[in-house]
Amino acid sequence: MASKGITIAASTLALRILTLSALVACVVVFIINSVSVKVVIEDLTINNEPTKITVRDFIAYRFVISTAIIGTAYTILQLPFALNYACTGKRMMRNECLPEFDFYGDKVISFLLATGAGAGFAVSFELKSILKDLFTAIEDPTIPEIQESKASYNRFLNRGIIATAVLSLGFLCTAIISVLSSINRSGRKGFFN
Repeated sequence: MASKGITIAASTLALRILTLSALVACVVVFIINSVSVKVVIEDLTINNEPTKITVRDFIAYRFVISTAIIGTAYTILQLPFALNYACTGKRMMRNECLPEFDFYGDKVISFLLATGAGAGFAVSFELKSILKDLFTAIEDPTIPEIQESKASYNRFLNRGIIATAVLSLGFLCTAIISVLSSINRSGRKGFFN
């Protein structure tokens, strides 16, 4: 039985480290994701200066970053407890508070990360679809700025999809940790028992 507890503790620690890495990578990719586009309508340039597009311009992307940051903070909070439990096989706090916190906290954070991943994929694929139709409607081979803008927007949205996929990895790791915390908690008396 002790071997099962040590295996779960080591798995939880490894998954928390992988979660932290994925969430930090997601935030970094989103923060560095920006493109400059020139707005052109027919042969009239509306603005001579290129417009910089960043994730701050999209509310859904800001939500995705927020969920990744909240998940990162929770994972950083949990790492010392997971490290101690994996190394010693004992909890830092001897009461039932920490397993309960793990159980409910892991569930809440995994659902939060799932909503962030869903929002990120939804906005990325929807914008790609809308922009594809828009650029098809205004396509004019004589205006090179249109092709440059199309390529810039595609690059921006593809990076958003990549960052969201990395966030999904963080969600999957947290969901597995949630199952492990349920197994680790089974047989213990909880808040409502």
